[in-house]
Amino acid sequence: MEHNIIEYGSPQYDETLQLRTLILRKPLGLEFTESQLAEEYADIHLASTDEAANIVACLILTPKEDGHIKMRQVAVADAMQRKGVGKSLVAYAEEVAKYYGFKKMILNARENAVPFYLALDYSVEGPPFEEVGIPHSYMTKSLD
Repeated sequence: MEHNIIEYGSPQYDETLQLRTLILRKPLGLEFTESQLAEEYADIHLASTDEAANIVACLILTPKEDGHIKMRQVAVADAMQRKGVGKSLVAYAEEVAKYYGFKKMILNARENAVPFYLALDYSVEGPPFEEVGIPHSYMTKSLD
């Protein structure tokens, strides 16, 4: 398994977009809008590839204020879930965030993903809330 930073608008980015659509959007009956995708230009895009160089997981890091960076759009191909790929990609994302000088990772975790992030030392802050029509929790982790 290899993790890399990929370029917005590249063929690899298009591949991550397909994965995100399949795993995160389609089950909710949602599609990305052009304006949503245009906003990703300044984000840091990460992807995991298998031995055949197929993208099997991805996520986006969006810089915020006060030394925070938001992890979002975390998607792992169905066949690769529960095999450590997501855990490894999140660890890589934390290293990338630290490299760029960020001090705190923040995220909005879908309810079913909260145990995954708790196991990686993220903390729930505040009450659950609804986003894209499903329950989420705000979670954080210090990168110091």
